[in-house]
Amino acid sequence: MKNPKNLFKAAIKDGRHQLGIWNTIGGNTVPELLGGAGFDWVLIDCEHSAIETVEVLPALQAIASNPQVSAAVRPAANDPTVFKRVLDMGAQTLLVPFIQSVEEAEAAVTAMRYGPGGVRGMAGMTRATRYGKVDAYFTSAEDDLCLILQIETVKGLAALEDIATTDGVDAIFFGPADLSASMGYPGQMAHPEVVGAIEDGLRRLRALGVPGGVMALDVDAAKRFIELGSLFTAVGVDLVLLADAVDQLRGEF
Repeated sequence: MKNPKNLFKAAIKDGRHQLGIWNTIGGNTVPELLGGAGFDWVLIDCEHSAIETVEVLPALQAIASNPQVSAAVRPAANDPTVFKRVLDMGAQTLLVPFIQSVEEAEAAVTAMRYGPGGVRGMAGMTRATRYGKVDAYFTSAEDDLCLILQIETVKGLAALEDIATTDGVDAIFFGPADLSASMGYPGQMAHPEVVGAIEDGLRRLRALGVPGGVMALDVDAAKRFIELGSLFTAVGVDLVLLADAVDQLRGEF
């Protein structure tokens, strides 16, 4: 059998916008719900949530019940051991946090690839290989793997062009929260200088022909970023949506 096509990677490569939502609640029920909610991609977050690596597998399986929806995983760190485990579970798109240099970008690329160009360990009996049934997985897997690097510091912004054009990097994602702290405005994601830095970053990526994305929980901000060229925009977080709905319901009484 053929390796499953990475619909998300193909879409952003073709310039088709992908609307996304964040999964921070562990288990398989919430990611299954999010997978059926009509978004193009669901991000399983292992960095800023209590979701451990072992929980990624059931989340991926739950999202896969909606084959038109792409699953992405944010590992806790730029760590080849974590990459290896998540990739073997069948994740095809990784969003790697806190990248600040070309060296860090190259390390992420190396962790995504099998030898001789990388250090990803080889194992045949994995969900990624469909338990040994994917033809020539070890030589074809890279075609449908997508590496997104997250820029969320002033240092990362300064090196944006070099990071974005590193061989093996497919896209760049801006993290407004950590960027606000790095710029001296912690928690002020809507600060004009923070917004301006992201807008400038999206323009710089567009000039390079590299897909850019961003998280924006404010509807107007998200639409503005999309207009400026964000090709994959995360517009909601499950736990935030739950908290907002609970507050609204309580307020009614």
